[in-house]
Amino acid sequence: MKSTLGIVLALAVLAGCSTVQTPPGATGAEDASSSSAASNPNKNADLAVGPRSRISDPLTRTAVQVVAPATLDLTVAPQDVWSRIRRGYAVPNIDTTLVSDWEEFYAAKPEYIQRMAERAGKYLYYIVEEIDRRGLPTELALVPFIESAFNPMAMSPAKASGLWQFVPATGRGYNLRQDWWRDERRDPIASTNAALDYMEYLFDFHGDWHLAMASYNWGEGSVKRAIEKNASRELPTDYLSLDMPNETRNYIPKLQAIKNIIADPERFNITLPPVDNQPYFVTVTKNRDIDVNLAAKLAEMPVEEFKELNPSFNRGVILGSHQPTLILPTDRVSVFEANLKSHDGALSSWGTHTVSNGDTLARVAQRYRLAVATLSAANGINSRSRLTAGQILLIPTRSESILAVRDAANASRGKADAAKEEKVAAAKRGSQVARAKAKQKTARVHKVVQGDTLHALAQRYNSSVAELRSANGGSTRLKVGTALRIPPG
Repeated sequence: MKSTLGIVLALAVLAGCSTVQTPPGATGAEDASSSSAASNPNKNADLAVGPRSRISDPLTRTAVQVVAPATLDLTVAPQDVWSRIRRGYAVPNIDTTLVSDWEEFYAAKPEYIQRMAERAGKYLYYIVEEIDRRGLPTELALVPFIESAFNPMAMSPAKASGLWQFVPATGRGYNLRQDWWRDERRDPIASTNAALDYMEYLFDFHGDWHLAMASYNWGEGSVKRAIEKNASRELPTDYLSLDMPNETRNYIPKLQAIKNIIADPERFNITLPPVDNQPYFVTVTKNRDIDVNLAAKLAEMPVEEFKELNPSFNRGVILGSHQPTLILPTDRVSVFEANLKSHDGALSSWGTHTVSNGDTLARVAQRYRLAVATLSAANGINSRSRLTAGQILLIPTRSESILAVRDAANASRGKADAAKEEKVAAAKRGSQVARAKAKQKTARVHKVVQGDTLHALAQRYNSSVAELRSANGGSTRLKVGTALRIPPG
């Protein structure tokens, strides 16, 4: 099906170069009013606009413009990755109120778009290359803008992680390994391939990119049931006609808004950072353990930048037994290889121990002359945890790794102590509020009669003048016929 899809999309691009008759009801005025960035051929040399038709958006009851595929001048080489993305647009546009709302939202935050686009620059060339290789619409390269803001460390409340926000189960279904050592949902290469595999499946499942993208957000089963529900009522079954949760209802409009901004950033007063049409990174496969910090040092790059390209490694050491693929900027590979060749000493300040039957933390700690607390902290487990045969333990073997473990443990304890104190304080505040509410609920009321005084009422209700004043907002005046709150005795 993948090869068939590539042929279909290739034909669609070629067909875009031919003349297509404007559908009935589409006028020049409607064309001029389009909020699509491709609507002005003078704004962008990459795109020439195709014809449009208007339908009714059942979600907003407003007119919706559906833009036909643009014609592409394939004789002009793309200037950069942004140009490649614009040239490969193939998903039908929608023009709804929600799209306009999201355009306004993003246009009002140019710094936010700039930050996302700068992060995207590290990954976009690879993503677009893979999309082009598969013959898919380049709009898919924009999905991480709305999924993760192109932050590979992003984690949602539902535990979705990485650029493409895979939840654990779906990630495992697409062979993204997740264990104590690594989480390939955060791997830019592995997760991109998995996401495109998933999207191709969803398109094959629905035969429609809007429904495929809705399924990416909501799940294909949920979208299928929504389609069946409309079909049973003889209602339209396109994306705009389905009854969806709010997040999914906004999903395609958000993507469309980003698409429009990328297509014509000037119209939104946004400047996109340059992203060269050449690889930003290459991969290096290693079969020896190496510390993350040392790998960054050998590449002569900041540790944080190294981690942005290699976010899947959970620990401070990368295990050679996993045959890991290191991702390095193209201009750092030769530097890394040269420094690695001349490096004199161990590549890792950590070792590993494979647990055998009968091993305990105490026994393993004694073998490596470590405190049980240090060993358990290094492996993120409780000092009373049982070990299982075949389990791999991380062993700090040099002073710097031992100190790193202790510092991390102390920081963790400090956070835990602070959290405990805050929990106690919150519980105390909660008790105080509960007592106040209880008092308020059980407060008695006295209707003031002629001759009442605060002093006499305080004696009568076994209270005090101060408590009476406090219960009544500090007021000291008594008015015949009014209700006076009496604090519980």
